[in-house]
Amino acid sequence: MYRARLFASKHARTYESVYNLLSPIILRALKVIHKLSKNTLDTPITWLEKKIKGFLFDCQMCGNCVLSSTGMTCPMNCPKTLRNGPCGGVLENGNCEVKPDMECVWVNAWRGSRKMRNNLEIQQIQFAVNHEQEGSSAWIRLAKQEIEIKDYEH
Repeated sequence: MYRARLFASKHARTYESVYNLLSPIILRALKVIHKLSKNTLDTPITWLEKKIKGFLFDCQMCGNCVLSSTGMTCPMNCPKTLRNGPCGGVLENGNCEVKPDMECVWVNAWRGSRKMRNNLEIQQIQFAVNHEQEGSSAWIRLAKQEIEIKDYEH
């Protein structure tokens, strides 16, 4: 999976373009699925998201996805699970102090973000992970939020 993470940051612009193309389609489909089935399909959808994002990004399924803001690099792969940049322990060669044979997740994230069109998003502060959502689908959560917002507006 480490190679998937490196590949994703190396090809962040392509991943960003695919994400921007597919995201509205996925969210629309999930909204329809949710309205028809309520929560009965949450488990298979979460399984599918875990497989896809795990393969493509080495995603850790925190339920609070910020891939598009972190150079298509999952910050939850940081041994310290830092979500807003590297710790003070990044080695001179860019590797992690906790896992010296691994490149720092944030070195990867910054490299990937420079390739993205929306490269300033990495400078935004990310909220702490809501551990209650760990293992849940970020896709489903976003779709449900959009449904709730639209219901609230009407």
